[in-house]
Amino acid sequence: MVGGTKRASPGAVQEKNPLTAELSEEDAAKLTVVRKDIQKTELLLERHAQKQLLPAYQRRREVVKTIPKFWPLALMNHAMFSFHVQHNADQLALSYLEDLWIERDEKEPRCFTLEFHFKENPHFSDKVLKKEYSYVPPPAAADEKPDADGVTDSMLDFSWERDVKASKITINWKESDKALTKLYPRESGDEDDEETGDSGSFFNFFEHEEDPYEIGLNIANEVFPEAIEYFLGENGGDDSDSDEEEEDDDAAEIDLEKPKSKKQKV
Repeated sequence: MVGGTKRASPGAVQEKNPLTAELSEEDAAKLTVVRKDIQKTELLLERHAQKQLLPAYQRRREVVKTIPKFWPLALMNHAMFSFHVQHNADQLALSYLEDLWIERDEKEPRCFTLEFHFKENPHFSDKVLKKEYSYVPPPAAADEKPDADGVTDSMLDFSWERDVKASKITINWKESDKALTKLYPRESGDEDDEETGDSGSFFNFFEHEEDPYEIGLNIANEVFPEAIEYFLGENGGDDSDSDEEEEDDDAAEIDLEKPKSKKQKV
């Protein structure tokens, strides 16, 4: 066999990546200051926006109270929400919903309380079902002093998973055969993936602290601000699914009498 020079394997010679750079402590400190400034501005804008929107939401509240099943239909036109309200018994109970309201924390508008107002119904005696998402500052916040705008460093380092605690209530079911959370309990999935479990009745949302499917966030940040659009069917799923959804309109029937959805604009 004739000898020869062994060829180097690909990648054996490492070239210096021209897109790498070392960040100095001074530059890192500058970036930290700028990032906090942006985060504070965003928080103050959110506070201002919610304050300015409140009168408009109150006017909308009075108008939609006169429209039959406005809130049930708006909610059911949200793909994620309707996925967790598949039981006919849930839909029937939800048909008695006459008002939905959100009270946001003035200082921490990312936290809020959801209020579901129901008419007299055969399922439960409660007139209002609430779920509160409260801001729980981390221990380090105890030594912090708010600035002139009432903002602390902990608020700028806000984490929904870490700093928010959800509440739970006990629904006063009228009859055992109407206790939907007992008939359709929430079932957890694997320990590492709770979302794989069966969510059961939608009303488990109120009777459990945990909200693994982020139902509350979807209602507060998507359905409530654009309730009219959801009611009219103008906010559907992804554009790629719109044609399939239209083809399935006749097959997928919901007990609630919903208006014909308009095709979402591309």
